[in-house]
Amino acid sequence: MEDCLGFKKQLKTFTIAAFFAVAFSLFILSGRQRNLGGSGSCDFPVVFNFGDSNSDTGGKSAAFHRIPLPNGNTFFQKPSGRYCNGELIIDFIAEKLGLPHLSAYLDSIDTNFRHGANFATGGSTIQRLDARMFKIGYSPISLDIQLSQFEQFKERINELYKEGVSSNIKSKLPRPEDFSQALYTVDIGQNDLDCALKSMTEKQAIESVPGIINQFAQAVKRLHNQGARTFWIHNTGPIGCLPFEVLDYPQQHENVDQNGCLRSLNEIAHEFNRQLKDSVIQLRMQFPDAALTYVDIYLAKYSLISDAKHHGFVNPLGYCCGHHRDNLCWRKKTSNGTEISATPCSNPSAYISWDGIHYSHAANLWVANKVLDGLVSDPPTPITEACHRSLNL
Repeated sequence: MEDCLGFKKQLKTFTIAAFFAVAFSLFILSGRQRNLGGSGSCDFPVVFNFGDSNSDTGGKSAAFHRIPLPNGNTFFQKPSGRYCNGELIIDFIAEKLGLPHLSAYLDSIDTNFRHGANFATGGSTIQRLDARMFKIGYSPISLDIQLSQFEQFKERINELYKEGVSSNIKSKLPRPEDFSQALYTVDIGQNDLDCALKSMTEKQAIESVPGIINQFAQAVKRLHNQGARTFWIHNTGPIGCLPFEVLDYPQQHENVDQNGCLRSLNEIAHEFNRQLKDSVIQLRMQFPDAALTYVDIYLAKYSLISDAKHHGFVNPLGYCCGHHRDNLCWRKKTSNGTEISATPCSNPSAYISWDGIHYSHAANLWVANKVLDGLVSDPPTPITEACHRSLNL
């Protein structure tokens, strides 16, 4: 009888211990799943962006020359520092996250960095500028310079908080703890390919891609060393569909696809994107504590171009503002001592291309709606949930 009671007591103790062990394991697993393949809004406090004119919200305009009207006219009703009649994809990203538009880091007038900063500048490249690239006209503020600006920005904010600055100053700056919780967006590479095509053969341009991608990977590692943990990385768009590229390139029937785009240029973009995606996969394995989302901007933009009329746009290779090689939309023309701004079309929302190189507000909105919900991303994660790491590394 005593043996039976003792056995029952041991069984009860074992059952209670097993229950708590299972409960604890489920608790740990649920926490792991929130980080690995979890769901739910990430509530990013800030966004830091790096890139070129596709996401520049005023950097080049502040550093070199103001981008004049009619740029900005559709949405902002004034020059906004953007190569567009309205908003860019980075603006729609901020809106999707419930944040204000990002101020350009280089802009000293009425800026507020409380919810992030934009280090992108028009004409920037992944590669550091050399004499060849400078002669063509690219920005000296390459990706590595943008990272140096970010590092100084972060360091100075940490110093200010340690010194005990006033609440008024703090209200315009991110908090030190925000840097590890931020979303880091990167949209750059188009100018590297454009520069290569302007200065070497297509074969040489393709051969230059591994070196460019390696420099990109080094930039991501540098940001990770600074505490960045959530990355939203755009690939490059179909450069063979840019109206100015089509006009500049010798027309050969076999090199033109069903949409009028240049096959060979888009093949180079495809190769860049293939190697970029491979690099992102490698970076995921190197940094299992980080979430890296690869966003197929090419697919979204080419889908729009391929079915432009169905989505309410006119000729996808047309453009709204300026004239090729004559009166460019982003630069005033001087005639007989008088500055003349480019004249836009009457209905910018009907055009995919705003100025022959950059997308219109309407096209950017269409693409943003395609990409921000994760429809063309790897992993297929909405941007609001991009902090969750993928189980399939």
